[in-house]
Amino acid sequence: MPADRIVSLLPAATEIVCALGLEDKLVGISHECDFPESIRHLPVCTKANLPDGLSSATIDEKVKEILAEALSVYTVNREQIKALQPDVVITQAQCEVCAVSLQEVEQALDNYLDKPAHIISLQPNNLEDIFGDITRVAGALNVQAEGERLLEDMQERVDIIRHKLKFMESKPTVACIEWLQPMMVSGNWIPQLVSIAGGKPILAEAGKHSPYVDWETIKQADPDVLLLMPCGFSIERTMRELHLLFELPGFAETKAVKNDRVYIADGNHYFNRSGPRIVDSIEILAEIIHTKQFIFGYEGNGWIKFSL
Repeated sequence: MPADRIVSLLPAATEIVCALGLEDKLVGISHECDFPESIRHLPVCTKANLPDGLSSATIDEKVKEILAEALSVYTVNREQIKALQPDVVITQAQCEVCAVSLQEVEQALDNYLDKPAHIISLQPNNLEDIFGDITRVAGALNVQAEGERLLEDMQERVDIIRHKLKFMESKPTVACIEWLQPMMVSGNWIPQLVSIAGGKPILAEAGKHSPYVDWETIKQADPDVLLLMPCGFSIERTMRELHLLFELPGFAETKAVKNDRVYIADGNHYFNRSGPRIVDSIEILAEIIHTKQFIFGYEGNGWIKFSL
């Protein structure tokens, strides 16, 4: 199919397109697409129906209200997309809270564009799905060879970590927190990433959506490592809500706190994006879980240690 004009409505898809060498074909992005820096000048085709600066609890409350009323968390600017005349529009069907959904795009663009556009929808639930989506996008955009090279590079980096940990018996238990209030533990691909990085994920299952988990359950599990990576939050944004941890009963007595093993990671740029930088996420986890074995250079940018 022709792919001279691509609109990406998903940050991970934007990163996939760029990693495949097709950045010059991108003509439109979502309001959340911010990597690589060189795409930030492109026309924005979506917006969030939530004001900025809300707390975690308020965001959760507002999103549930919107979805309960069968409304959308996002708005698709179909006039903008029509003006861009895309050949391909990439969206997702994995999470209606995280980004514009396939249904929203189909409804917005149905019989509206001046020419038919091929809609590619990504729906990754695990690491294999992410690799599969890269292959599928590369095939749809007629750059199969570039897709194979990208995946070979990603797999090689994963294999390096696996090899280094092959004979390491110590596997600390790791709780990855995807939302602070109410608390959610990261599911989908995150448990797999933790396992590859030499940890033992707890309280969530690979390939399944992130569950709500009350603090008492987390406290009883008493993980060796507690990693905060709220969905869509930068490290700085997460730090603004650290008071929520101090209010938790028994937080200071947990193993992770007493052993100085509480960390904050950039969930927005790494763990929440099902694109090529998912391998960066594995490397970040390896640095955090096995600090003496791995130094990839992400500390201070991709993650920081938090101490009381």
